[in-house]
Amino acid sequence: MDFWIILYIIDWILFIPVAGTVLYLGIFSVASLFSRDTVQDKAKIQNRFAIIIPSHKQDKVIEQAVVSILSQDYPQRLFDVVVVSDHQSEITNMRLAQYPITLLTPDFAESTKAKSLQYAILKLPEFKIYDIAMVLDADNIVEQDFITKVNDAFETAATKAIQLHRISRNRDTAAARMGSIFEEINNNIFRKGHINLGISAALAGSGTAYDFTWFKTNVMKAKTAGEDKELEALLLKQGYFIDYFDNILLYGEKKRTTSKMNEQHGRWTLQQFQNLLRNIRYLPGAVLRKQYDWADKLIQWMLMPRTSMIGIMMVMSIILPFIYLTLAFKWWIVSSAVLFFFALATPDYLVDEMWDRTFLRSPFITLWGIITTRLMHKKKDTN
Repeated sequence: MDFWIILYIIDWILFIPVAGTVLYLGIFSVASLFSRDTVQDKAKIQNRFAIIIPSHKQDKVIEQAVVSILSQDYPQRLFDVVVVSDHQSEITNMRLAQYPITLLTPDFAESTKAKSLQYAILKLPEFKIYDIAMVLDADNIVEQDFITKVNDAFETAATKAIQLHRISRNRDTAAARMGSIFEEINNNIFRKGHINLGISAALAGSGTAYDFTWFKTNVMKAKTAGEDKELEALLLKQGYFIDYFDNILLYGEKKRTTSKMNEQHGRWTLQQFQNLLRNIRYLPGAVLRKQYDWADKLIQWMLMPRTSMIGIMMVMSIILPFIYLTLAFKWWIVSSAVLFFFALATPDYLVDEMWDRTFLRSPFITLWGIITTRLMHKKKDTN
């Protein structure tokens, strides 16, 4: 086959999914610029919370999270903190045992967050009645009125699950700054932008509050490391709307090195692909039954992972001018478009003196992180 025909085929095979992903991101990044008029009234009742914090080898940060959640202005008799201390040191467990929490110390042969959540639910006393289950990460820090705000929001939403606004608490390295930027871009595109168009928000893995009865039943169905996506799929298949509250913040730590960041993104990409394979067969039925939230989620899982997308755009934009300049124009346009949409979705507080340097260098940081991660894996394999 002629070289030019092969080049054209490869060029369009790569360009079509990239352009489709950029178009999707663009629609919701523009939608995120608008504000939703939601009146969040004071809740008429104070719900009882079960706050579950899975902590797998998070000895350095878990105690801060516990202190933070115990320092609430919400009545302490109305919330229980359950820490699932999975493969943490005895010293950490001894320190945690000093706090008024339920400390669970399972010994999983293979640890997953789903197993920790299921273990916590099974160990909760049967005589205690809860209204809301809230899942936090071991590195989450919250403000003093956090539970009060969640209680108000849950009554306002009147649904089975709400997602809160995760935000980075560290921007001390290039990777952490980039992680902070893309966390907020995700918040604006996949949560705020969606909500503004009347579509369910994406769950974020932590900072999620569920109707307790629903959660108790459905978390037992989770089987993979991406338990939040499994729960998200169940909510949407069952026709429940996932609301998002941009004004309720919880703070978490970002990975400080590009290799760690790319390992994390690699796990997320694998989970996205697995979810797509398990659920793609539901897309025609979701469209026919007008389950647009569920259809949107399935389309979202079909999007090209952003790390891969940026890498492909960089390679094609750099290489094609040396082969056939005309083919490079559309790649330059789509690359400029995605940078513009990402800039639109970046909140003002992140646009500081470090923003230009971090944002414009992010493709190179990502590409270098991928290369170093691959080299590290090769070294491990040869040892």
